[in-house]
Amino acid sequence: MQVRADRVALEGPHGTLLPPTSLTVGEGDLAIVHGEPGVGVTAFGLALAGRLKPTTGTVHAEGVDAALTELVAVVDAPAVSEPDDALPLRVVAGEELALAHRPAGKEDVARWLAKHDAAPFADARFENLAPQLRTRLLAELAAERKGVRLLVLDTPDRHTSDVDSWAGLARELAGRGLAVVVLTATTPLSALPVPPARLGSAEQPAPQHLAPEPTEPTEPTEPTEPTEELTTSTDGDPA
Repeated sequence: MQVRADRVALEGPHGTLLPPTSLTVGEGDLAIVHGEPGVGVTAFGLALAGRLKPTTGTVHAEGVDAALTELVAVVDAPAVSEPDDALPLRVVAGEELALAHRPAGKEDVARWLAKHDAAPFADARFENLAPQLRTRLLAELAAERKGVRLLVLDTPDRHTSDVDSWAGLARELAGRGLAVVVLTATTPLSALPVPPARLGSAEQPAPQHLAPEPTEPTEPTEPTEPTEELTTSTDGDPA
């Protein structure tokens, strides 16, 4: 499965939200997209997910018969999918599990948090979670949604200057076979772990492929017929 954005642009009531931008990303790929802080970065993520219709250009998925809205989840988008800061983690997790049509009762949430090493933070206000934990849990919850094969992490760098805190997670998710796009806005280009795609550009570096390639099954070898060994008698004639 690949998602292709071809010269996608978005115009708003007060001007351009997103200049023409192209990107191709497939399962097991990690692409980092960098733009100036503002609504354009999130707008590109929402266009990838089929939640904003481009003014010009197209976004489509190849190799799968499903809508972009089913294939792509935008994680922690400001004013769109970011949780209410005042809610406790257990409530946020329950809402996300319900959205994913997963069991979301009190015990189900407790088990999910324990599985992801977050049980001690169940009652913590979401705004008080460490940035690394926040991004990891929201990404894992989005990955629970049936059919999701592309995660768009929306500006995790707005919560922290520690690039490794989200880059390691993005690599891990891509290594599991998901397509992963990380939108960045405040991290200096020189600090990004891979050459980024740029908003407003049609020519982009290839994404980093991190999922292991499937191995070809080996053909079974045909058993060989046993050969008869000749023994030699003492007079030199075959026995």
